[in-house]
Amino acid sequence: MPTEGDPTSLVKATHLIILSTTWGMQIWMSFVSGFVLINTISRHTFGLVQSSLFPYYLYTVLGGSFINLSLYALYHPQQLLNKAETVQIASLFVCVIFSGLNAQWFGQTTAEVMVKKHKIEREHGLGDEVGFGTNIEGYKKLHKSDAKYRRLSSRFKKYHAISMVCNLICVFCNGVNLLYTAGNLKTI
Repeated sequence: MPTEGDPTSLVKATHLIILSTTWGMQIWMSFVSGFVLINTISRHTFGLVQSSLFPYYLYTVLGGSFINLSLYALYHPQQLLNKAETVQIASLFVCVIFSGLNAQWFGQTTAEVMVKKHKIEREHGLGDEVGFGTNIEGYKKLHKSDAKYRRLSSRFKKYHAISMVCNLICVFCNGVNLLYTAGNLKTI
């Protein structure tokens, strides 16, 4: 049921705070923290940290996107949407869908497969290296000699790639919303 009139300052502030906080968190998690961590802690510690943080991150993005979609839809009846508002509500909806899929399936599956890979790697003395691309030969050798590890690696790459794409779609959608929201500000 759409609400008559303009949203209150509290509703506007809530929408903007959630949108900007979510987008800032997405930028940090997607483009900063992983690159810093992979070059400062061991590969397995990195995986443990990421698998611990990402469920919170993914569900926070989902929750923030859902709240923003709900607030936006409440004050923008479908019949009255102009082109810019249609883009905004569509991008919020897309973000809810992709963040939900990522939080519920792709992110979890990626972490589960990673744990299985790490177990095999530990059995072969791997995983304590610091830095991306360190000891590539050891991992290539394991990949060549262990069929189970090869299957897990293939599955991990697939789900990790899908999870990354879902995340980047949400980063883009929230960025679009921030751009449109900024364009509607009367002053700063």
